[in-house]
Formats: sequence, structure tokens, C-alpha cells
Amino acid sequence: MTRPPTAAQRRVIDAADPVTGRLRGTPAQLAALVRHGLAFRHPRPPHDHFLTPAGHRVREGAPEAAPEPAPVPAPDAGVFAARVGGEDTAPASAAARLREVRGAWQGLLELRRMTNPGGATDRPCGWERAHLVRAAALALEAAGHPPEGPDGAGYRVRATPQPEAVAVHGPDEPTLRACAATLEGAGWQAGAYTEPRTRARYLLASPRRA
Repeated sequence: MTRPPTAAQRRVIDAADPVTGRLRGTPAQLAALVRHGLAFRHPRPPHDHFLTPAGHRVREGAPEAAPEPAPVPAPDAGVFAARVGGEDTAPASAAARLREVRGAWQGLLELRRMTNPGGATDRPCGWERAHLVRAAALALEAAGHPPEGPDGAGYRVRATPQPEAVAVHGPDEPTLRACAATLEGAGWQAGAYTEPRTRARYLLASPRRA
């Protein structure tokens, strides 16, 4: 890319789907983003446009993008975000939430297919490695695991000081074992550990590379 995107192009980038990177804009805007290497046109109908890794970096570097606070990452207003556990409120409609989660998971599998070498969908892609907490939480929520919240106990996904690793906490050993099985099936490596000070059990999960 030889020059920054225009204000109109930046709005298109910032409005991209946070999981799949799908873009909506005028043909001229989309074509310009493709020329700059920030987007690509899917070869199959309906030939939608998606952010490239460079486009994702531009989007994440937007000054208006809300940072992910600790300990509970907050979703951007009006944008889907997986429940990481510990949220103060639960979705108003369980059925609507289930549809959203399933759609987001299918979109993430498509993103893997489009961006992983060889179109592999059995291991995490670059977006997941850049959003470890949200990616792991989406895999768990899409598999039907309940997150911790006002409606009951469940999993909690948190960042760790270790590179490319998240901690998954749960109310008991069966919950942790079930979460580990789900994450491993979704292309993550997960191992159980004991917190030395509290003796609490937790999972340490990392996206698999091969």
C-alpha cells in the first residue's frame, strides 16, 4: 500500500465483519481496497470482498476502535462478540443468540478456509491468533458450553502473560474436561494445570499451528 486509505475507505474497513472480515461498500471503494492490498474478492459467487491480513491490521489500528479492557473484554457496540464469561448481562433471547453464535462460527470456518495455507479449516487462522480470548470463547460458545454469567456458572476465558495462550476457568473438573475436548476439536492445544496459590484447576489453551 502506497498511501493511507481515504476517510470513506476507512469507514468501510472499520465496518467490516469482526469475524469474517466481510466488507460492504461501493464497487469503487472495494476495488480501491483490493488495489491497495487491504481486501480481496472471493473467487466464488457471490464474489464478496474480505479484508486481507493487512486490512485487518489497519482496522485494529483504528483510533476509534475500542480497546479490549481487562479482565472482561467488552464487545464493540452493535457488533457480535462471543461471551467470554463474567458478563453482567445475559442475551435477551437464547434462540436469537444461538443463531448469532452458529453464524459467527461458520463465518470463522470460512475465514480459516480462505486464509490458512491449503484452505485448512482444522486449525486457527491469523484472526484467531490476534484475538485469542474472543476466538477461544467463540469455539466454546458455538459448541454449546454455557459461559459464567448472571444466569449461572460456566466457563471464563482470560488472557495470560504467555504468548499465544489463554486461560479457561470452570466451576469443576467435568466442565474443564469438556471445554478441553471442544478446544482440541476446534484446532487448539489444551492442558490442565493447577494454580499454585489457590490450587484452582484451569486450562491453558493455544492455537495449534499444524
